[in-house]
Amino acid sequence: MTDAIRYEKGQDNIVVLTMDMPGQSANTMNAVYREAMGKIVERLEAEKDSIAGVIITSAKKTFFAGGDLNELIKVTKADAPAFYQMILNIKGQLRRLECLGKPVVAAINGAALGGGWEIALACHHRIALDHSSIQLGLPEVTLGLLPGGGGVVRMVRLLGLEKALPYLAEGKKVRPDAALKAGLIHELACDKDNLLAKARAWIVANPNAVQPWDVKGYKIPGGTPSSPNVAQMLAIAPSVLRDKTKGCFPAPEKIMCAAVEGAQVDFDTAQIIEARYFTELTTGQVAKNMIGTFWFQLNEINAGGSRPQGFAPYVTTKVGVLGAGMMGAGIAYVSAVAGIEVVLKDISIEAAEKGKSYSAKLLEKKVGRGQMSAEKRDGILARIKATTKDADFAGCDLIIEAVFEDRDLKANVTAAAERAALADAVIASNTSTLPITGLAAAVQNQDRFIGLHFFSPVDKMPLVEIIKGEQTSDETLARGFDYVMQINKTPIVVNDSRGFFTSRVFGTFTNEGLAMLGEGVSAAMIENEARKAGMPVGPLAISDEVSMSLMNHIRQQTIKDLAAEGKSIPEHPAFAVIDMMLGEYKRPGKAAGAGFYDYPAAGAPAAGAPAAGKKHLWPELKARFEKAEAQISQEDVRDRILFIQAIETVRCMEEGVLKSVADANIGSIFGIGFAAWTGGALQFINQYGVQDFVARATYLAEQYGERFLPPALLLDKAAKKERF
Repeated sequence: MTDAIRYEKGQDNIVVLTMDMPGQSANTMNAVYREAMGKIVERLEAEKDSIAGVIITSAKKTFFAGGDLNELIKVTKADAPAFYQMILNIKGQLRRLECLGKPVVAAINGAALGGGWEIALACHHRIALDHSSIQLGLPEVTLGLLPGGGGVVRMVRLLGLEKALPYLAEGKKVRPDAALKAGLIHELACDKDNLLAKARAWIVANPNAVQPWDVKGYKIPGGTPSSPNVAQMLAIAPSVLRDKTKGCFPAPEKIMCAAVEGAQVDFDTAQIIEARYFTELTTGQVAKNMIGTFWFQLNEINAGGSRPQGFAPYVTTKVGVLGAGMMGAGIAYVSAVAGIEVVLKDISIEAAEKGKSYSAKLLEKKVGRGQMSAEKRDGILARIKATTKDADFAGCDLIIEAVFEDRDLKANVTAAAERAALADAVIASNTSTLPITGLAAAVQNQDRFIGLHFFSPVDKMPLVEIIKGEQTSDETLARGFDYVMQINKTPIVVNDSRGFFTSRVFGTFTNEGLAMLGEGVSAAMIENEARKAGMPVGPLAISDEVSMSLMNHIRQQTIKDLAAEGKSIPEHPAFAVIDMMLGEYKRPGKAAGAGFYDYPAAGAPAAGAPAAGKKHLWPELKARFEKAEAQISQEDVRDRILFIQAIETVRCMEEGVLKSVADANIGSIFGIGFAAWTGGALQFINQYGVQDFVARATYLAEQYGERFLPPALLLDKAAKKERF
């Protein structure tokens, strides 16, 4: 077995420590690391008099990845005392290293995130390879944790409270050139030899190096929490943070506590404060939810867990997009940015060019911010051809239809494009609700037809829902999966059904909000409780964004389709509210300037209305919908919103629409904004407790309607005491 940390002393008496955890592609702070670092520090202390300095580097492609998440996800409340001691031990090792009395340099040869950046912070001097693929920072907050290896304590002492908080509470990551400007690292190196040469040179020039915070009289940059300017910032910071987290995410709040409390005491006490908060978060449920989904399940998806095996990876070279509206324009943009040729077709050249100008605007912003050169922008734009002719689809190996949700229109444009494209081209629809198997009837080769459901705005939303129709071949599915990865999106794979997975679940969210309004529940309470539950926006606001006309159109199309199959659509209390808003009040949504909210143009505000330009709930909602006797508890409002989505997700699993728990959890968060603190719609059930969830769902069904009744799959899991 190789040494986890190699100790090599050169002729110049400089010790190079090379971190190389055996059997892993990256270095992590696991038990092997802890034991190795403990022995290394003891040896350095014993041989100190014959050492000129120390360089820490890595044999891996990255410098150091951070904590071992396999370990962290298993830590329970009962393990807290032992875990806390172990954290103090890790901190103690790094503290002894920086107090060795000899210069210690971090030679950062790759990404240093989390624990890796904490090791670098414990060095007197930091040099990084000048490579744009390298990221530095503390992203622990994105997994519900805080930097527990001294990251909070040292970042505050290095940068000051105000400048350190974005790195700590937002998990901001930076490239080496930006890290140099921000004062996080001291030098850049052009290659590995240069990296080690600069490290040696600095050690020779600085034999008595100490950390700035260990110099007598050191003051935290910008002042401590008691200095007037910092105190002023801290007076409002907690409320700004609470507005962002809605109290659902404990990590940013604990990070602020650890940073502020740690800035008022000596270094060693600050370390203890950080360790206590870290232990509290690690043993808490939210971190378990977030690590499980955003690390393990997301990695499972990105590693191709849902991709059919046995097909060589396929690289799409030319994509034809039908429809240059908001969705088509966004699909053209992400494809062109990924290096794919794009043909963007609409009925008029003006419409097609307008779709292309969407990309020009987004790229222009990047050039303006200095994130992209003008040449690169021009190169991307040159890949998009705006047209009105089907003939221009010649050579396309993928066609994506993104026109209005109308079955006949979709059939006509898709069939024409298929005739012009390559004989083996994959034909895809971006429909959000219409079953793929039915749409496939419009093309010659139904085995090459698939659903690629993007989310708006396409340039920002990370998910694509891939829908497999009854005839879709595994090869087509593999090619669809590869294209989604090629454009840097996260793919989930679902089987065909009306509304698939995301639109079905999203529909339950909006409908439940509208149903409560129809019952007479206060609109402000519905919106506020949805956000307090962790949803990014309330169901009334999102209904305005989607537009009630579109919601009504999709319902009418569904009624028509189901009638052809001799079926009918189940009635829902939300329908009456939509009909009233459209028919009686003529308020279809945001695009029309009036829906559940008013969208005042900048001008004189109406009497009693908020300031001009800011949307606000339509004041008439109170008189037209709300009833004093219909108010229900905040907990019931919140649970109705989360439970109805989780129950619909279980139905999708039960019907075989969803094929994996990872697809369900990631799809619910990335696609429809399901509360991220829960780890996703199925993990919400796990963390609530499956049996408790069934009991609560049964109560909601008794109070508010049969739609809350637990499906058979859920009852089965509860009986067997199984989780999803």
